Amino acid sequence: MPIGIGLAIGLTVGLTMAQTPAPGPVLSYTATTDNIGGAHDSVRIDVLRWSTDAERDQLLSAWTKAGAPARADPPAGKAATGKKAAAKAGGATKGGAPEDEVAPPPAKAAARTPETGLANALDKAPTVGYLWSSEITGYALRYSVRMSEPDGGENVTLITERRLGAWNNLWKPVGPGTPTNYEFSVIELHFNSKGEGEGKISLTGKVVVDSAVKTIGLENYGALPVVLKSVRRRTS
Repeated sequence: MPIGIGLAIGLTVGLTMAQTPAPGPVLSYTATTDNIGGAHDSVRIDVLRWSTDAERDQLLSAWTKAGAPARADPPAGKAATGKKAAAKAGGATKGGAPEDEVAPPPAKAAARTPETGLANALDKAPTVGYLWSSEITGYALRYSVRMSEPDGGENVTLITERRLGAWNNLWKPVGPGTPTNYEFSVIELHFNSKGEGEGKISLTGKVVVDSAVKTIGLENYGALPVVLKSVRRRTS
C-alpha cells in the first residue's frame, strides 16, 4: 500500500474514533458515608442508564408474587404397611435381611419470600450502573429509578446486586436502627430543589413496595439514619 494512502486511511480512522464519544454514565453522584464502620469514605455512583418500565415491573412482580412450597406434607395419620412398615419399625424379613427400607421423605422446600424473589430477579437483571467506594471492587446496580417531587426536588432509588459490605465491615451500621440481612441493598437519594441531597440505605431500613407509584423503597424513610451525606449530582 502506498504511504500516502495508508496515511490517509489512518487519519480517517483516527478522526472517526475521536468523534465517537466513549460510553459513560448519564449521571454521576458523589457522597461521603456516615453512621457506618467505614464512615467518611468517598463514594461515587455512576448511573449508565435508567431502568425501563418493563424492567421495573419485573422486579416489582418478583417481590409481590406469592410463592408456594414445592411439595406438600404427606397426609396426617397415614402409616406404612407391609414390608415397609416392618423395615421402618426396625424389623427384618425372612433370613434376617431388611427389605424395602423406607427412605426418609425429602425435605420440605422453603417457602419463597419477597426478599428471595427479588434477590433472584436481581441476579438476572441487566447492569444499569455501579457504586464505587474505597473497596477494591464496586457494586453493580440492577435498578435505577428517579421521580420528581412537586416542590422541585427529586428522589432516586437504586438497588445493588449484592449487599453493601457483604465481605467486610466498612458498611456495618453503627448508628441507630436494627441491622437487616438482605442479600441486596436498596439506596434512596433525596434531593431538594437546590440539588442538595442525602442518602439512606436498607442496611437498617425495611424494604417495601409502594404500589401507588410502582416503585421499591424504604419504609419510614424519615426515621432512618443518613448513610450518604453531602450527595451531589453531576451530569456527564
